[in-house]
Amino acid sequence: MNTVRIPKVINFGENALGETEYPKNALIVTTVPPELSDKWIARMGITDYMLYDQVKPEPSMDDVNAVISQFKDKDPSCLIGLGGGSSMDVVKYAAPEMKKDKILIPTTFGTGAEMTTYCVLKFDGKKKLLREDRFLADMAVVDSYFLDGTPQQVINNSVCDACAQATEGYDSKLGNDLTRTLCKQAFEILYDAIMNDKPENYPYGSMLSGMGFGNCSTTLGHALSYVFSNEGVPHGYSLSSCTTVAHKHNKSIFYDRFKEAMEKLGFDKLELKTDISEAADTVMTDRGHLDPNPIPISKEDVVKCLEDINAGNL
Repeated sequence: MNTVRIPKVINFGENALGETEYPKNALIVTTVPPELSDKWIARMGITDYMLYDQVKPEPSMDDVNAVISQFKDKDPSCLIGLGGGSSMDVVKYAAPEMKKDKILIPTTFGTGAEMTTYCVLKFDGKKKLLREDRFLADMAVVDSYFLDGTPQQVINNSVCDACAQATEGYDSKLGNDLTRTLCKQAFEILYDAIMNDKPENYPYGSMLSGMGFGNCSTTLGHALSYVFSNEGVPHGYSLSSCTTVAHKHNKSIFYDRFKEAMEKLGFDKLELKTDISEAADTVMTDRGHLDPNPIPISKEDVVKCLEDINAGNL
């Protein structure tokens, strides 16, 4: 038997943000300052809410605990994660702890976090991927409104992430006919949007990607990327090289088009500062990504991939 889990309600399309009805006394959790969040909240049309805007990029359990400690006694009706993966991951963890529903609203389109049971937080300074059914949104709201004014590099990093998730998810051994259909369709939409300059289609492609990979897994490319993330490289940027090299190693059907899309987006060459052998040891501990890889991965394979990334041999 195969099982696919998605949010109870998915509102998507033009003006989904403004047409959605939000509960009163909701707690909005975000990373951005008031000059930006005020604009977003006005677009939502929500008037009865509380706001926490101190979530840090690459959040840790400290961020989760700060939300819980400050607002548990204020009894919000629900938690709304408004922002990128950081805001949504904090809400994913905090809301169940507070026994509240969660609404996830992505403002960048790449993580697909609004669709998945995944949550990424730092523990003792290291990112850890968690997966539990309790992290699934009760409602997701996906609206291309947020693309306007978003820095191009942020958009590029986000769409790279979505492409990597879709293509790695398709190749995952944990996939099934439905997840592969979703992942393949997601990449088709994203590839067309990148190559033909149609960024308004990024949110929908990312949403489908999240529905697909969120019910299977990502693979070698993501395992490689985390050693770069630990050096401060933005996640999407690291995947531009890591997933390309992983697809080459795995002989993925997406290798040529993924590489072509990354070249169109114009990502710079990556270079790992950490000793490659030590980095490979770290990658090899990431069984959550390596075990579903379509072929078995050895440390020697990882070393070769990291050497190719450093050499720009994609």
